[in-house]
Amino acid sequence: MAAVSSASDSGDARARHPPERRLLILGGPKSGKTSTANSILGDEVFDAGTETTHSNVGQTEIYGRRVTVVDTPPWNIPSDPDDDTDADNNDNTGAESETPPRPPPSLDSEGPCMGAILCPPGPHAILLVVSVTQPFTDIQRRAAEEQLGALGGGTWRYSMVLFTGVDKLQKGVFIEEHIANTGEALQWLVERCGSRYHAFDNNRKETEDNTQVPELMEKVEEMITDNQGWYFEVNELILLEEEQARRALEEERMRMEEHARQREQMIGGPPRELRLLLLGWKGVGKSSVGNSILGRRYFESGQETELCLRRQALVSGRRVTIVDTPGWDWFSVRRTPKRIRQESQRGAALLRPGPHTLLLVLPVVSSLTARKRRTLLAHIETLFGDSACLHTMVLFSCGDWLGRTPIEEHILRGGRELQRLLEYCGNYYHVLDSKTPGKDRSVSVLLDKIEEMIRDNGDKAFLPIQTEWLSEESSYSSDNTEPEDDCRGCQLQ
Repeated sequence: MAAVSSASDSGDARARHPPERRLLILGGPKSGKTSTANSILGDEVFDAGTETTHSNVGQTEIYGRRVTVVDTPPWNIPSDPDDDTDADNNDNTGAESETPPRPPPSLDSEGPCMGAILCPPGPHAILLVVSVTQPFTDIQRRAAEEQLGALGGGTWRYSMVLFTGVDKLQKGVFIEEHIANTGEALQWLVERCGSRYHAFDNNRKETEDNTQVPELMEKVEEMITDNQGWYFEVNELILLEEEQARRALEEERMRMEEHARQREQMIGGPPRELRLLLLGWKGVGKSSVGNSILGRRYFESGQETELCLRRQALVSGRRVTIVDTPGWDWFSVRRTPKRIRQESQRGAALLRPGPHTLLLVLPVVSSLTARKRRTLLAHIETLFGDSACLHTMVLFSCGDWLGRTPIEEHILRGGRELQRLLEYCGNYYHVLDSKTPGKDRSVSVLLDKIEEMIRDNGDKAFLPIQTEWLSEESSYSSDNTEPEDDCRGCQLQ
């Protein structure tokens, strides 16, 4: 950004056109920006009854001088947890201070700094609108500072505070006293603007003795004189980059909201719990994975799992139920003891009416040969049937071994057998770092993927329990299971 002389507005052009003054209006929600813009323009050019979502331009002529006014969307003010009454509200005259909280901006709305592009080559004055009916705390001060900073360096010398709603001040209280009594945050803002300020009553625009607009323009002329006739030159490239960054953050927010909305619209409503069955070879880290998902050490890792164990926890707003199972043989279903195979089926039976997802745990450090892949699929289909593939997801453990290597690149390097395994699972996969239970942010992403699988499965949201899984043959470990591990005795831990 650079300060540029207004000499280009003079010369021969002055004889043909009245000299122009360009005003950029910025402010927070409910500050009265739009009504102020209409007061300056002398007409209801902008709709003050609705929230401004895009910058708008209006022009008028005041004392032979063409004046361009740009109204902008309100800048975002973060909520103050210590002040429930200080809520973000819609933009109108700034007279009311108690209204419903302002919803987050939509992706269609634009950042208020984009308005600077609409008054090329740049504004002579930046009017920061502040309503006297709203508290001006350090949160509002930071919001104003961030907004001016987004425009670039040197903006403060072109800025002026414009107070609205002054008719709401107590009788006999002048704006100077309001500034002194409001606090350090407002005093800082006024001082940062070179002690330039003006008071506006937007309800006086129809009266004959209304001199507030001419007085404002006189102060604008004084500021231009102090700046030696220069205006603030807008760098469109910087503003466009700022807008792109803002929209990227907004897209991420909307994506998260869409995930929440889709969860509510799942067939039959969202499940009260997500029921997950951990499966895989011996020693692949199933217990550690379970601990990572649940956020604490529920399962004993580092030793061989002999019996199924069921645990629950609240994770990312969901009730997650996990059953850890004994490991299979790496190379043959027949070499997996019958007791272990029955225990795997019993683990699924503990997730009545059936598991939503079979998490097939696979270490990223292990190579997958054709024999290993066939053995895994044989275990799944033999124990849980041909439809189990619809509910199976590959969960890569030991994700910290990847370093900065993307999991997709690891899959490509893993060869055709790994890719065939993922195809069998509908290309549902995820990677976890199981070394830091409760600190892996990708757990929430994993649960999102599981819910996506549930939606894709439609009316087959889970794998139903089969009667043979509950047969007498499968009761080997039931008598050895502690009561809290039984389905009926499970409590939120």
